[in-house]
Amino acid sequence: MFDLKVMNSVLGELEEERGIPRAKVLEAIEAALATAYKKEYAKRGQIIRAHLDIATGTTEFQQVKEVVDDSVVRFETEGEEPEELPEGTEPDLRARFNPEQHIPIEDAKFIKRDAKVGDELVFPLEMKDDYGRIAAQTAKQVIIQKIREAEKVSVVAEYGARSGEIVTGTVQRMERGNIYVDLGRATGILPYDEQIPGERFRQGERIRALLYQVEESPRGIYLRLSRAHGDFLKKLFEMEAPEAAHGTVIFKSVAREAGSRSKVAVASTDPHVDPVGSLVGQRGVRVSTVTSELGGEKIDIIEWSEDPKNFIEEALSPARISNVSLDEAEHKATVTVANDQQSLAIGRGGQNVRLAAKLTGWRIDIQSIGGESVAETTEEGVAGAVEE
Repeated sequence: MFDLKVMNSVLGELEEERGIPRAKVLEAIEAALATAYKKEYAKRGQIIRAHLDIATGTTEFQQVKEVVDDSVVRFETEGEEPEELPEGTEPDLRARFNPEQHIPIEDAKFIKRDAKVGDELVFPLEMKDDYGRIAAQTAKQVIIQKIREAEKVSVVAEYGARSGEIVTGTVQRMERGNIYVDLGRATGILPYDEQIPGERFRQGERIRALLYQVEESPRGIYLRLSRAHGDFLKKLFEMEAPEAAHGTVIFKSVAREAGSRSKVAVASTDPHVDPVGSLVGQRGVRVSTVTSELGGEKIDIIEWSEDPKNFIEEALSPARISNVSLDEAEHKATVTVANDQQSLAIGRGGQNVRLAAKLTGWRIDIQSIGGESVAETTEEGVAGAVEE
């Protein structure tokens, strides 16, 4: 029935190129053949199975029946409820008795001496000579569907394991601000709000992004990408700095406004390794490479400190801080700066103090030496900040 050379070639190609196991494809083909046979020749309610012998290319068809207790059968056929159902028998089985699907235990023992309730008996079916075009078309459709399902499982497993990593692909198309990226076996989507503002890509251009979410839905697999996520910044540094990739330098927190500015707090597990210097690199080559990938985004790298006061001072760099006082109850830091340092501490549109607050997790109130509050971070943004 099947060309064995073609069959084995297809099975090998699917397994090698798409990662679909040979057994899965054979299972799909057998399910398809059984469906086609049932549609063309079987009686209503029959359970049909197909077995494809890949060595000979022949197919055998079988009808399957489940062995049930005689009392169940009698209740259905004669309308008499049994006094007591056998132990382990499901009451719902009485309403589901179907002579095409079930066989009484007494009849089953004529066929198989040691048959018991719950067993399955298999009856061979003859191969029809006119198992033709309609059946083949049905089989083809089911095979395609099963292969797609198996490929979906394979893709989810592959990319699910890569979630949180940087992936590289080719821009396929742009629709409604979203960028669709060809990743090889699947297509990723870079939503508009996960792009770096101001970046433009052309069709066919190579692009790198963070694979941050793998979603499976009835319509397909969605690989959601991001270039604005803080983890994208971390992964880029790990690619440039072996100390970060090996875990000697660890990222404590990241505050990012994609395309504009980021602040990164790092620490070292080795006292002989400078965490800031490791990310900056010799003559700034490492941080420059990351900045270039992010379209010129400014990156402040600071050393994390267990002392909240020191950490907040570092987070507000490049401004020089005169004093920091903490209100533990409200988790608020009041920072005093000289008049000539106010603009640096606040930043353009409040960006510097806003990022510092995100990085440290403290609300920050910037005050002049005279005690006047000039900027304060809130849930809505920065109160009192002005555009430069």
